[in-house]
Amino acid sequence: MTERVVAVVDDDAPSSALLTPHSGVRYVFIEPGSPPPADVFQCDALFTWDPSNPFLRDNFSRFTNLRWVHASSAGVDRLLFPDLVDSDVVLTNSRYVFDEPLAEYVIGLMLMMSKDLGTTLALQREHRWVKRESDTLRDKVVVLVGVGPIARQVARFAKAFGMVVHGIGRTARSGDPDFGDISTAEALHSLFAIADYVVMVLPKTPATEHLVDDAALRALRPVARLINVGRAWSLDQDALVRSLGDGRLAGAALDVVTPEPLPADDPLWDTPNLIISPHMSGDHRGWQADIARLFDANLALWLRGEPLRNVVDKHLGYAPGN
Repeated sequence: MTERVVAVVDDDAPSSALLTPHSGVRYVFIEPGSPPPADVFQCDALFTWDPSNPFLRDNFSRFTNLRWVHASSAGVDRLLFPDLVDSDVVLTNSRYVFDEPLAEYVIGLMLMMSKDLGTTLALQREHRWVKRESDTLRDKVVVLVGVGPIARQVARFAKAFGMVVHGIGRTARSGDPDFGDISTAEALHSLFAIADYVVMVLPKTPATEHLVDDAALRALRPVARLINVGRAWSLDQDALVRSLGDGRLAGAALDVVTPEPLPADDPLWDTPNLIISPHMSGDHRGWQADIARLFDANLALWLRGEPLRNVVDKHLGYAPGN
């Protein structure tokens, strides 16, 4: 049996203990900040824990046998450099691993906003007893911009709270079990006009750049709140800051921003009614083991010559699926 070499671009923590041994497979580990092993460029497959690591991009021309690359993330925009896109190397991602944790995070943000928990915590720090009324999620309208698996899980959770769900996707269709009727971006302004919550779960592609721009934000009512857990690329961040500063939006939450990491002196930190988190909405305890299991299942398929799961359309920029 011919030996297969799988290179692993490690993150800060070594991952060797997470990966399952396979007969006929030899792992070669590339440690951050260390010279790569001499035989790494003869690898047949490569698994990268940090898609922003430039190792693959910087050395792509040196790989002689590379046929498959797996990313530990759902988004793969940082790996879609021209040489890889134009090659016959298959790219897979970690789609589905983060769906439920990320959807829980989104619902948590909605509850935090609707129950005004930020004010409650502030009043507690001030030792002030101030009774107030808060809002509910039932019957509120949530517009999901992006209808992939993460958005689908958000839709399911939102419906469990009695919310009204609308979806905006690449193609229009009706009768979806979770979204009902899915509209295209042409309906974005009209749906924003009835939205209580907008949740953005978009990949970074040419079609999504600043899809939610100043005009879209102006279509929202002053009671609306916006959450972005997709890519900062898809939102006009400056226009959002203006909307919040002018009181044209009730609130927003950004798990993705420009730039990342956000500098400590960036004025975005002090934008009123804005929650900022450091791109962590899907990072649940045990996520590395979950991704290792997904990669192991795909590796077993690859060794048997069977179709891989989560194959990315490198021109669309994501892994299409049902």
